[in-house]
Amino acid sequence: MNSLSDIAPQPQRLVWQQATVVAITLETPSVKVFRLRPAEWHGFTAGQHVDIRLTAPDGYQAERSFSIASAPDGTGMIDLAIDKIDDGEVSPFFHEVVEIGDEIELRGPIGGHFIWSAGDGGPLLLIAGGSGLVPLMSMLRYRALAAPEIPATLIYSARRNEDLIWRDELFRRATQDPNFTLLATLSRETTPIEGARLGRIDRALLDAALASLPAPPETTFVCGSNRFVSAASTFVLDAGVPFASVRTERYGG
Repeated sequence: MNSLSDIAPQPQRLVWQQATVVAITLETPSVKVFRLRPAEWHGFTAGQHVDIRLTAPDGYQAERSFSIASAPDGTGMIDLAIDKIDDGEVSPFFHEVVEIGDEIELRGPIGGHFIWSAGDGGPLLLIAGGSGLVPLMSMLRYRALAAPEIPATLIYSARRNEDLIWRDELFRRATQDPNFTLLATLSRETTPIEGARLGRIDRALLDAALASLPAPPETTFVCGSNRFVSAASTFVLDAGVPFASVRTERYGG
């Protein structure tokens, strides 16, 4: 079994392999989490992703990339959180067809820039929009296991309360972990909820996040849609965070 220190580098040659679906969890009305056990798995680094390939009976293939949500904890399994896109080719198949015990074709892990390990240190500033939370959740879970003393603050923007992925886990971590701060904001919610503000991410929220850390962030990770990442990155840089310490990952067209 791999230990927490076994953070795997990206292999030189990525090979497609079969992975078994061992659990499925409904996290929000549109997001399901699929736990997969790949046939051959040698670890990964928090923030990496895998490619998924579906092949139709007529030979047509569709590929998509999905970030890993679980921590590199040595179990040999990975979690993928898949947001259903109604007109998509891959996500509807997962939500409507895939069952426990099914075999899914994947390759990975992939990615060498948008990653974090305990040796990189902190403090950490994490900024997520919607399903952009997924790779940052891997980092938070890994941090809790390997380096809970490293200060970390997460700004998480979702549309509504019901759209907060891993809502209970995040609020529990914010309550129990003295070195973790959660700043949740809901852009389309009209009813306030405890622990979250209403509205989009703005400079005031970014300033609050920076103030929650004992020192300037060693690394800032921003993940979400193109529009979200552009806006959030602008606030980060305007606040004086060095450009070289900011890493971004975008999804969508």
